[in-house]
Amino acid sequence: MRARPERLSAHAHRDGFIIEVGRGQLLQGEVQIMKYFLILRFLRGSYYSNSYKIKPSIRRLLTSGIAMSNSLGVAPIIKAEPTRGLVDEPVKLEIAHLVPNHQVTLHSQLLSEDDDRWMAYAHYISDSKGIVRASQDESLGGTYTGQESMGLIWSMKLAPDNRPAMRLRKKNMTTPLTVTVSVYDGWISSNFDKAVVLASVVLERFYMAPGTTRLEFKEGRVVGTLFFPPGPGPFPAILDMWGGGGGLFEYRAALLASRGYAVLALAYAEHKDVPPSKEVFEPKLSYFEEAFVALNNHPKVAKGKVALVGLSLGVTIALLMATELTNIQPKCVICISGTHLNIIWNGNADVIGDENEAAGKIRFTEDGVMIWKYLSLPFTNVSKYIVPVDKIRCPLMNICGEDDQNCPSAESADEIKKMMKAAGNDHLLTTILYPQTGHLIEPPYSPHFRITKFKIRSINKTVRLLWGGTTKPHADAQEDSWKKILAYLEKHLVHEHPAVIQSNL
Repeated sequence: MRARPERLSAHAHRDGFIIEVGRGQLLQGEVQIMKYFLILRFLRGSYYSNSYKIKPSIRRLLTSGIAMSNSLGVAPIIKAEPTRGLVDEPVKLEIAHLVPNHQVTLHSQLLSEDDDRWMAYAHYISDSKGIVRASQDESLGGTYTGQESMGLIWSMKLAPDNRPAMRLRKKNMTTPLTVTVSVYDGWISSNFDKAVVLASVVLERFYMAPGTTRLEFKEGRVVGTLFFPPGPGPFPAILDMWGGGGGLFEYRAALLASRGYAVLALAYAEHKDVPPSKEVFEPKLSYFEEAFVALNNHPKVAKGKVALVGLSLGVTIALLMATELTNIQPKCVICISGTHLNIIWNGNADVIGDENEAAGKIRFTEDGVMIWKYLSLPFTNVSKYIVPVDKIRCPLMNICGEDDQNCPSAESADEIKKMMKAAGNDHLLTTILYPQTGHLIEPPYSPHFRITKFKIRSINKTVRLLWGGTTKPHADAQEDSWKKILAYLEKHLVHEHPAVIQSNL
C-alpha cells in the first residue's frame, strides 16, 4: 500500500521548484499540481512567500482520480472496437489507466438531426489493474444496470433540458449517428457538462455500409427510396413499409440493404409525392401491387424473390397484399406489432375514424397520455373488417410485444394463429411474443420510446401516445428479433442465391 504524505510544501527557487514532503512520497501527478499552484502564486505577486502549506481538502483533491490516474501518472484512455460500424454491430468498450478499485462514470451522448440531445450513463468500479470493460463488468447504477455491453446506446434518453416525448429517428442515411462516450471520476448522475472529463471517444454508427447505394425512386404513382448492396446483383429484395404516422423512413431499409438485400422503402401515406389516401387505400390496393411489381421487375432484383416487411399499419398492408393480391407472390411476410384487422376497408387508414365514436374506447394514463390499444377491442366478427389470413400461402413471421399499448398485436397474434390453424396453413406461421415489450420494435440498440408525441392528421392535433414496454426487456427484444428477422430472410430469400453480399465497416 502506497504511503500518503501528511504535509506538503513547495518553495520557489531561481533554478526551479523544490518539493518537500513531510512523510511519504509525492506522485508525478501531484508534482505537476504543486507546480501549477506555485505559478498561480507567482502571478498573484506572492513569489517571495517561500512556503505554501496545502490544506487537507486540497491534498485530497491532489491525490484523487481527478489529479492523476495511477501511480505512473498515465492518463486514462477509452478503447472502442469498432469506432465505426453499422448500428446493429455491438461495440466493445475498455477504459484503462484508471485508479484501481475506483468509482467511475461512463457517459454517452448524441445530438439528433432535430437538435435534441440524448444521453445515457452508468456507474462502474475499476478492477485491481485500473480497467473497466463495459462488455464484461456490471453497471451498478445509471440508466441501466448489470452486464450490458451496449447499455450506453440502448438506454439513451432525452437530456433533461430537451423537448419532452420526442423520438430519435435517423433521416439522412449517408451520415452516421455520432455518439461521444466519456469517462468521469466518481459516480455522478447529472451536470456532466460541469464535470471534468478524464477521457473520451467518438463512435460513428451507420445504417448504410460502404458500397451500399441509395436511389430516390418514382415509377408511375409509386414513391420511395431504393437501396442496393455492393455488386451487380441480382439481389433478393424486400418491400419495407412503416406505420400510419406517414412520411418516408429509410433507416431499416438501409440497414437491411447493408445485410445483402435490395430494399424499397415505400412511401404510402402523408407524403407530398404520394396520391391521397383514398386513392392509395382504395379496395383494389393497386398502389401496393404496383410497388411490388416495380421492385420485382427491377434489373438488379432476383425476380420472384421478394419479401414483405411491415410495422404497425404496414402489417395490415402486408397481410392484405399476401391474401388479396393474387397477381403477386411474396416469398415470405414479416409482421412487426400489427393486427389482422382491416382498418383501411373504406379507403381511410385513420385509426381514430369518428372521433366521437372513438372517444369511448380511448383510455388515458394518470398523466393524460393516450392509449389506443382498446380502440380495436373486442375484435369484430364482421368479415370486411378482418384480413383473411386463412388464405395466406407463404411463410409468415409475426413479432409482437406483450405490452403493446398502441395496438392489440399480441391478442391479434392469437386470432391469426386460430384462423390459420382452422384453414390448415398454420405450418406457415412463426409467432414470436416478447414480454414487457411495447409497440415500437426497432432495429437493435435503438433507444426505447415508451411515450412520444404523435400527430393525428384527421383532426390536426398532436397528442402523447403510450407505446408500452420496459426499457431493458424491450431492448433485448429488439436485439433478438433482429437476429431472427435476418435468419428468416436468409432462409426464405438467400438459400441457393450466391449474389448476396453483406457489407461491414
